Amino acid sequence: MYACAIKKYIPEDKRLYTGATLEIDADPSVQKVNDLKEDLKTVVRPAPNSKFLGMHLGLYYYYKNQQEKPGFVNKWMFKQFGQEPVYQSDVNELEVEEILRNRLENHGFFYSTIGATFQEKEKEAAIIYNLKVPAPYKMASYQIDSMVSPIYSDIKSLTTNSPFPENMRFDVANLKLERQRLDVELKKKGYYNFNPDFLIFEADTNQYKNKKFDLFLKLKAKVPKKATIPYKIKRINVFANYHLKDSSTVNITRFENKNYHQDSLFFKPKYLDDFITLKEGAFFDPITSKNTARRLSTIGAYKFVNIQYKELDTVVTDNLGLLEANIFLSPLTKRAIRAELQAVTKSNNFAGPKLAITYSNRNLFKGGETLNISTNVGYETQVSSGNNAGLNSLDLGLKSELIFPRVIAPFSINEDFFEYSIPKTKTSLGVNYLSRSKLYTLLSGSANFGYVWNANRYITYEFNPISINYTSLSSTTPEFQEILDNNSFLQRSFNQEFISGLTFSFTYNEMLNTIQTHQFYFNSTVDVAGNSISLFGKEKNAGEPKQFLGLEYAQYAKADIDARYHYNFGDKNAQTIAARLFAGYGYAYGNSDVVPFVKQYFSGGPYSVRAFNIRSLGPGTYNENENPNSNPETVSSFFDKTGNIRLEANVEYRFPIYSFFKGAFFVDAGNVWNSVSNDAFDDENGEETDKFTSNFINELGIGAGLGLRVDVQGFVIRFDLAAPFHDPRLEEGERWDFRIDEPVFNFAIGYSF
Repeated sequence: MYACAIKKYIPEDKRLYTGATLEIDADPSVQKVNDLKEDLKTVVRPAPNSKFLGMHLGLYYYYKNQQEKPGFVNKWMFKQFGQEPVYQSDVNELEVEEILRNRLENHGFFYSTIGATFQEKEKEAAIIYNLKVPAPYKMASYQIDSMVSPIYSDIKSLTTNSPFPENMRFDVANLKLERQRLDVELKKKGYYNFNPDFLIFEADTNQYKNKKFDLFLKLKAKVPKKATIPYKIKRINVFANYHLKDSSTVNITRFENKNYHQDSLFFKPKYLDDFITLKEGAFFDPITSKNTARRLSTIGAYKFVNIQYKELDTVVTDNLGLLEANIFLSPLTKRAIRAELQAVTKSNNFAGPKLAITYSNRNLFKGGETLNISTNVGYETQVSSGNNAGLNSLDLGLKSELIFPRVIAPFSINEDFFEYSIPKTKTSLGVNYLSRSKLYTLLSGSANFGYVWNANRYITYEFNPISINYTSLSSTTPEFQEILDNNSFLQRSFNQEFISGLTFSFTYNEMLNTIQTHQFYFNSTVDVAGNSISLFGKEKNAGEPKQFLGLEYAQYAKADIDARYHYNFGDKNAQTIAARLFAGYGYAYGNSDVVPFVKQYFSGGPYSVRAFNIRSLGPGTYNENENPNSNPETVSSFFDKTGNIRLEANVEYRFPIYSFFKGAFFVDAGNVWNSVSNDAFDDENGEETDKFTSNFINELGIGAGLGLRVDVQGFVIRFDLAAPFHDPRLEEGERWDFRIDEPVFNFAIGYSF
């Protein structure tokens, strides 16, 4: 504190300005005086230098930087936190008094008196503004003054129910809001050339002696005629394949009262028309125009969408103007190839390269369809020493995805039902081959059919009525077969070769709006499998699970929620406190007594509890080092410790460091459990270590750490170093131990939440 004292640096003829105080003597009729005071504080200038824990750190580094040899550290700290001093001489109290008086008049408090007094101490000075606030002026009546037709009748209808409460206090802010409201509503009625500045409010106090006034709304003088009449859309021209170099188009197709200009058929009008909500003969409406532009942008075939309106040179009759709407659509490149080369490292010491190539073909059938074909090749080898050294893994995958920017269904759906955006239909097929030396070969395939759509700016739904997964475990080695024989749960989860079901997801996301102080995110997903297929299942052998087409199928229901909250504060909202809560539960029934392995939960890793390696936490208090049935050299290196229940919570403080470097401090907690105990996880006393109980709070893995982020325009490379301070694998009484000497390093792309 002594080192950061700044009084000794203040020049002899200066006093540091420490702020202003407002003392208000208000008439008894004045309501919400505290709210008025808070509003007036916002116009007081200048602001004093800020403090941190009672210290002027910004000023301290300013003064240190003024020295002859400030040093690198002081220069850097000044650049980050330094502030130039605000002295008493910087305060223009007469100017502030005038601003305060103006603000009071804007709130209806006319003829206020204001005085200012400085309070001076050694090297410091503050100021007190004394305000005497009289009773405010209040509205006696509100009337619409005479205006030209037809705008008079439309404004009259919009103000039938007065937006101003009876006996309203005069307030300029309310009048501005009403002008903006009327402008928005008039635009919806077709007033293409209207502007809120064309309206003016006049207050007349001549009829009263008790601080009352009559309020009149009128048009300003010399408002142009075209601003006082509504406009209708006479023609709609759609340029479906527009390029800036285009001078003219050859073919014009008339479809649904729109003119489609295409030199050759690029986009079929019958498909494009559903995205256009503009109608010939309808009044101009900016909301409809924005909806059309947004819907066209979601197709995925266009780079730019530009809607321009042109006033037609016609004689204005019947107080009506005419517009021509031109929709210019600039397409994306039809074909594209993207290649990604990755270097992969995992907590089980596997490392190696991975190559992914994706081919895209846009507007495939001239209806905005997108075809994506991707293939990936990955090779990993274990680089650690010991019995597992030299093990390798080969991963080959091929996936095709076809996206239709419309609803494909056996029944008709009115596209107008989806006002904000038209749902997309997504179909995909994929196969994957995984070979792990000395263990097994796994062949899997997947097929999905579903819909995704945005209900509004924040809400997204995704529904997949058809979701099929097939896995075939083959070429198992004796070592791996022994593992399966010793773990019935693992064996049962691999035996469920066929998964057929549906998924539904709801997402509410405010995270894209970075200027908000409070941001919320919520996602909930439901995954149900095996219900419909069970109607066709047959029991091959009595007492054994049923099969479909010779394959054992899974039956389960799974649901989880992911809730996040960001509190942004500081200069330009550069600092953030982020919190996250995740909860998930899977229930096996019918043909299954365990959730399939690929659908189970895991905990630990860069997007979970970062103080524990990925997929290494849990289930429950299970500790492979003390389990008589496990061989850590073999089992834990390859098989994730999973469960059908997962709970996690995270809190993180994010702050800027310099340029695109950002830092973070965080605390994570979580674990996974089984609702039905797996005998393979029982300890040497036969106690169930993996089962979820009411004591789950004491079984959470908890860790803390710090991180560095490289954030370049939203692309984030993340480095986190964390250490556990509550390890559920240890005996009770030994779990609380901050093992800072055993940190876990995490490398990831993007923020964890």
